[in-house]
Amino acid sequence: MRSGHWNRNPLLFTAALGLVLSAVACQGSVEAPPLKSVPATQTVVPTPEPSAPVAAAADAGKSLDPARNTATAPATFEARFKTTKGDFVIEVHREWAPNGADRFYNLVKNGFFDGTRFFRVISGFMVQWGIHGDPAISQAWSGANIPDDPPQQSNTRGMVTFATAGPDTRTTQLFINFADNSRLDGMGFAPFGKVVQGMEVVDKLYAGYGEGAPDGRGPDQGRLQEQGNAYLSADFPLMDSINTAVIE
Repeated sequence: MRSGHWNRNPLLFTAALGLVLSAVACQGSVEAPPLKSVPATQTVVPTPEPSAPVAAAADAGKSLDPARNTATAPATFEARFKTTKGDFVIEVHREWAPNGADRFYNLVKNGFFDGTRFFRVISGFMVQWGIHGDPAISQAWSGANIPDDPPQQSNTRGMVTFATAGPDTRTTQLFINFADNSRLDGMGFAPFGKVVQGMEVVDKLYAGYGEGAPDGRGPDQGRLQEQGNAYLSADFPLMDSINTAVIE
């Protein structure tokens, strides 16, 4: 998935890869842009000072400093996401994509996803999230790339994968496949986990905004990166969000 539209700087997710993916929606064929993210070179938010909120998460012992989020994940583990539509559980297999699994483990363990929104929901294709609601934290992670993992599983329904803006550009943006998107496998999108409980909850996430700007009615990822949840709350009030995400 594009990290700009998929991961680019985790901001813009628009056309970093220059590809166009066709997603099969409930009523037929729907064009969906590649899964990518906005390039760090396009960010506007200045790098936060050490005293900025990125220094520590709300809970004692947790940190949202990328340099302190490098623990190795267990071979298998589950993460429960409590959302405004209900709970779903992702089961991670580190052997599928070690770098992706480690990054996901650290993000969940340290509360990165708490309060974030499902900002790109395209029926019949996928749901994407992972841009932090605090612009300073988003900026701190914009250059915290992880190396690619060669795909060992397929992007079928329920599989969870990091968005990317090109080789070795994965940061914090993820997507869950609504359908069989195995065409993404050959583009380097490597699933690291799958939804094992609550896929019906994922299916209910608000999709009324559709594709992001400028191609659709959804949020502009550049503004989201710069303004955070304040922008989404004001302009996209129906968007679903994550209350908490925890390792079980």
